[in-house]
Amino acid sequence: MEKSNKSLFSRIWYRFVARFVRHCFFGPLGGIKIYNEGNVPECGPVIIAPVHVSNMDPPLLGSTCPRQLRFMAKEELFHVPILAPIIRSLGAFPVKRGEFDTAAIRHTIDRLTCGDAVLLFPEGQRGDSKVMGPIQPGIAVLAKRSHAVVVPVGISGTNRMLPRGSKRLHRAKLHLVYGEPFTYEEVSEGLTEKEGRLQFAKTLGDRIAAACAIAGMPLRTYGSESDPVKSDPSQTPS
Repeated sequence: MEKSNKSLFSRIWYRFVARFVRHCFFGPLGGIKIYNEGNVPECGPVIIAPVHVSNMDPPLLGSTCPRQLRFMAKEELFHVPILAPIIRSLGAFPVKRGEFDTAAIRHTIDRLTCGDAVLLFPEGQRGDSKVMGPIQPGIAVLAKRSHAVVVPVGISGTNRMLPRGSKRLHRAKLHLVYGEPFTYEEVSEGLTEKEGRLQFAKTLGDRIAAACAIAGMPLRTYGSESDPVKSDPSQTPS
């Protein structure tokens, strides 16, 4: 009973903070337009995999995703006295940057195995809003072991609201697009282990780029010499 009460309180607290951030923080700064929320499964293990161009991306996803999210946060944040208990209460768990953090990987797999939705940035670090960084190999491992549905996400506007290296917020309309979901098994069937990981990374990168194009921020995928993915004019945000 006590565990059930804690779980209920956690959901209520999370939704309260999410609505506050969405309407009272992002609202006055320009607001948010969301596309294709139906691409996020209502239950079961899900990896939310967005492009990463600004420190505004995590609060944007956390405050708008139809699923309650768990998410990795750099270990240093858990040593900040006021911030640490807040982000823990919202489902964050620490990860050591610059090394293979087995504890964080195990915890992520545990959360996915329990049917949670986990926010992971496939590039591993913020990009320049022009070329997508390489998809890190760890996300393929997590997707394969957990059998999670992977939902690519395109974002535009956060790069203008809080540009990389800036400490000042600017007004900007934010657009968030949930792309076409898939699983590791769907794209790796009949392939070797190495081929499967490469195909997974290519599929994820291509679908994030496609979602970003709809959001209004065309990107080139890593290693591509071609022009950025163009959006369908009928789907481009106004």
